[in-house]
Amino acid sequence: MKGLVFVGLNKIEIQERPKPLIVEPTDAIIRLAKTTICGSDLHILKGHVPRVPFGRIMGHEGLGTVDAVGASVTRFKPGDRVIISTMTKCGRCEFCAQGMYSHCADGGWTLGNTVDGTQAEYTRVRHADGSLYLAPSGVDEDALVMASCMLPTGMECGVLSGHVQPGCRVAIVGAGPIGLSALMSAQLYSPSVIIMLDLDPARLEAGRRLGATHAVLSGPHAVEEVMRITDGKGVDTAIEAVGSPPTFELCQELIGVGGTIANIGIHGGKVDLHMDKLWDRNITVTTRQVDNGSTADLMELIARGQIDAGALATHYFRFDEIQEAYACFSNAAANKALKVIVDFEGTGGAAARL
Repeated sequence: MKGLVFVGLNKIEIQERPKPLIVEPTDAIIRLAKTTICGSDLHILKGHVPRVPFGRIMGHEGLGTVDAVGASVTRFKPGDRVIISTMTKCGRCEFCAQGMYSHCADGGWTLGNTVDGTQAEYTRVRHADGSLYLAPSGVDEDALVMASCMLPTGMECGVLSGHVQPGCRVAIVGAGPIGLSALMSAQLYSPSVIIMLDLDPARLEAGRRLGATHAVLSGPHAVEEVMRITDGKGVDTAIEAVGSPPTFELCQELIGVGGTIANIGIHGGKVDLHMDKLWDRNITVTTRQVDNGSTADLMELIARGQIDAGALATHYFRFDEIQEAYACFSNAAANKALKVIVDFEGTGGAAARL
């Protein structure tokens, strides 16, 4: 089979690799139909996740067809169309019992990290009964693949950790795919205000189309504008969806008394916490990885048309064009790219939906 391999810092190439086999009785082999590129993949390429070795097949998102299952797999059979969870969960350890599947003692974020991932024609999924989801038939698969990682990340790390609730004021710093996922799921909780902030006017416009009440261009007047929108109170929830020191600092400037800063972004270095300004303001700061505990619910919302996740798919590529897909996604602002779909069964061609 062919797989996209991390061969060096900022270097990837398609290589021939052996097709994966069943190793443990809980395994499933999936023939990929669609995958996509995550910001985490770019962090790996830049060396921000140093535990990922050169030679690893990239990717942790995907949708495909079950090719084979181990003897202990009971929920899936060859031929089933499935969504692959970013997080592998055994369902038995102490962390799984607490719903912290990202810290599963025999799983967690393994795909494209500690084991070969989903940017390949086939992938091996461990603990398949807990790590796969049946794809509902008749639903846009470009939308469904978003439930593999991106939508649950926005929901769990941003909206749930940020305690978004009816009537509250929310700022989302970063209008990329994760920030827009947080925007989509935040609306399920009826906040009164959702402010998107970004440096890119095109992404801010996407935020407006997808339901943001306000769009603010990041810059020297961004804090002043947010304070004007919130009558000087700041926001109840500030969601950091980039992973950089400036955006984390911006969240600290936007947060109101009693608010929550929910960090989603992967940080490749330290950030400053301004305790001299926050110590008496009853502020909560949360960090977490996605656990995929919300994936099944989000799939149901997609199937019912209550979340238009397919709107985030802006560019399409065949698998043999995946290096072009990375180039497109790495220069998202210039290409007006949100999520790129890499299709193993379709025509690709870098077509744009927006």
